[in-house]
Amino acid sequence: MASDSPHDPPFRADHVGSLLRPPQLLKARNDRAAGKISAEELRAVEDSSIREVVAFQEGIGLQSITDGEYRREIFYSDFYFRGLGGGTVAYDPASIDEVYFIDREGHKLPLLVPRVQARMRWHAPIHVDDFKFLRAATSGTPKITIPSPTIIHFRAGRQNISTDAYPDIDLFWDDIVDAFQRELKVLADAGCRYVQIDETTLASLSDRRVWEPLRKRGDDAHTLLLETYPEVMNRAFARRPATLHLAMHICRGNNQSHWSAEGGYDLVADTLFNKIDVDSYFLEYDTPRAGTFEPLRLVPKDKTVVLGLVSSKFPELESKDSLKRRIDEASKFIGLDQLSISPQCGFASTAPGNRISAADQRAKLKLVVEVASEVWGS
Repeated sequence: MASDSPHDPPFRADHVGSLLRPPQLLKARNDRAAGKISAEELRAVEDSSIREVVAFQEGIGLQSITDGEYRREIFYSDFYFRGLGGGTVAYDPASIDEVYFIDREGHKLPLLVPRVQARMRWHAPIHVDDFKFLRAATSGTPKITIPSPTIIHFRAGRQNISTDAYPDIDLFWDDIVDAFQRELKVLADAGCRYVQIDETTLASLSDRRVWEPLRKRGDDAHTLLLETYPEVMNRAFARRPATLHLAMHICRGNNQSHWSAEGGYDLVADTLFNKIDVDSYFLEYDTPRAGTFEPLRLVPKDKTVVLGLVSSKFPELESKDSLKRRIDEASKFIGLDQLSISPQCGFASTAPGNRISAADQRAKLKLVVEVASEVWGS
């Protein structure tokens, strides 16, 4: 179902979605958690903050506009736990010995681990109201981001998915697939034509360091990587309307300037580009942890790739010359016309955000727009 008209969307200058929360929004969320303000008062602060961040994106020349994920604590929690129900998520200190988030100074954070206690089922539209609000606030192309169908299983493992709720794991997958099929349809019916799937499992499984912890819990990483997860994704995306452009962002973890995996796309490239039914890809390429551009040779001609060359984790601003050299290097393996540029990830996959300033964020997004204009024209 890959699109015949690349770059509209994604655009030559694009971005992954989440943006730094302003102080007033963080305060309002904390006040709501403490019972100091009502849900309606929090919603009003969210609405105002989203209008401001939409104007920010439009002001620097972006055509793809998101709500910054300002209504979310964690990039996937609203879809799964507010939307589908049936579970909770919390940091697991025990995970820090084997799998963890790490920053460039070597400091570690434990992983967030979901626990599923009941059926996770789609009951009503989850992000349609968010889309409608965003569409009314922008003259650009509104983009909705939703998490991958595989995130809960990968992070939870069978031991954290209740056997009372799901005596057969196939029933769990059926519920997840049904939820994605329904949500993509209602988004398209509401007029949404640009959805981005935030996919963290394939890049994590490309890091052989995580294979042993998976084996200990009873999972074969190779099977998950090349068979189980791609099959689930294709089932989840299979019935989406033809009007909906589906992009997939491949992420190695993004939490307060920490990451959780490293390794190139080599292990998964053929499956990712040729066997998973999406229209375009946002690929992290900001550090050597992402490997080389060589796997891009496997991208079919009717699909597009957004090169995540600008770091959303670190404040240092990349030079235009270095970015142009990287684009030129990538174009040795894939046509230049199939390429775009973006930051490598969102700026705030979790509410606290990465360790950069609002001025850094602005400079990096402005740099993306300027480089795209100079490489591909307006």
